Amino acid sequence: MFPSESVKSQALETIRLEAESIANLLQYIDSQFITAVEVIHKATGRVVVSGIGKSAVIAQKMVATFNSTGTPAIFMHAADAIHGDLGMIQPGDVVIIISKSGNSPEIKVLVPFIKNFGNTVIALCGNSTSFLATNAHLFINSTVEKEACPHNLAPTTSTTAQLAMGDALAVCLLNLKGFTERDFARYHPGGALGKRLYLRVSDMSDQNQQPRVGPGSSLREIIYEISGKRLGATAVLDEQGELKGIITDGDLRRMLEKNEAPAALKARDILTPNPKSIDGGELATEALSLMRKYDITQLVVTKNGQYAGMLHLHDLVREGII
Repeated sequence: MFPSESVKSQALETIRLEAESIANLLQYIDSQFITAVEVIHKATGRVVVSGIGKSAVIAQKMVATFNSTGTPAIFMHAADAIHGDLGMIQPGDVVIIISKSGNSPEIKVLVPFIKNFGNTVIALCGNSTSFLATNAHLFINSTVEKEACPHNLAPTTSTTAQLAMGDALAVCLLNLKGFTERDFARYHPGGALGKRLYLRVSDMSDQNQQPRVGPGSSLREIIYEISGKRLGATAVLDEQGELKGIITDGDLRRMLEKNEAPAALKARDILTPNPKSIDGGELATEALSLMRKYDITQLVVTKNGQYAGMLHLHDLVREGII
């Protein structure tokens, strides 16, 4: 029989231990950490992040976070560094070396070479008395009491702590740079996340047809326009092109329920005046917010105050905004 309760208990214990390790890092946000942030912020070069083993994996994630939040960074494997990759370190670069023990043979060889280059070395380490911690210019402490591994061997809690400290550095630098959502969008153009940050209403509505009828249009003309343009609604414009209202397929159903002789009705008799609208230059996320606020599925799109088309909820779904 599968030991379900034992599995659940071990999983809860793992999360508890890692949560405690994160909480314990609060005491290590000290003057050394603050100076490290200042040094990176003022650096004329990049951040080179290095490590070995599981710490190298954390280093790669840290590099990805730095790059995506406006701090140029590259990854350098500690073992490869002493076999030629040291050449990637340039004047003005700041080097962060990640290690739990701080006493790996590769790191003992690596640190003196980097210091000889004149680059600042920041140790992100879980051993304050280690070679790395005592020989780096700055020391960020990521000490944990024990690993979540029941044998206290597999890097689990320690790598979680390293990851959290890396995120803390990245967020501090992000704030110092005044990094905005627009900046974020520049580095994340792909996928749903990027679209939420840069996709404009007009990017979608310009691909749609522009349903429109006049105030005197017949019921047949209205139905033809709504069905033909496939947006579930049509705008009603006067002869000067001014928006007078909107007619949705829901408006048509309600009108048919209330009127015994609907054929005689014109667009002016059915339309909803002052429809909800949005400028084409607004973000798609703002359109979604309006649709949710007013519980509607279409928005009239305007440009310079004039009718420019229509946006349907399905457009947002298709682009992955929802």
